[in-house]
Amino acid sequence: MEQLVESSSVLQLEDQHYSSQLGMPNRSSPFVGQVQKLLFRRMLVGVNDGRFFVGAFHCMDKQGNIILQDAVEYRSTRRSSPSPMEQRCLGLILIPSSCRSSCHVDCSLEEQLSLLSLQK
Repeated sequence: MEQLVESSSVLQLEDQHYSSQLGMPNRSSPFVGQVQKLLFRRMLVGVNDGRFFVGAFHCMDKQGNIILQDAVEYRSTRRSSPSPMEQRCLGLILIPSSCRSSCHVDCSLEEQLSLLSLQK
């Protein structure tokens, strides 16, 4: 059974893991390799205002901003309605690192253990 694993430490790569040439990632870094394994995985990202987004991880820039494709936004409704959550299809979105409160990736138990090894 696949589980969601918190991967905030994976997604907060330090600038030292990037080469200074044209802002291209250092391909030899094990951290970059681990993030590449997350490509196109289903990811759940929470933001500071209580909303969260589910979509396929598309990329992350040097500053830690995340781009999700085929994203769906979920937010709680305060009105009394049959469903306590409202959803909206967004497509391709960028989530700034300054707004991100949590980040989880859908993966197997073995992958969860290898991602936890990055937290050193």
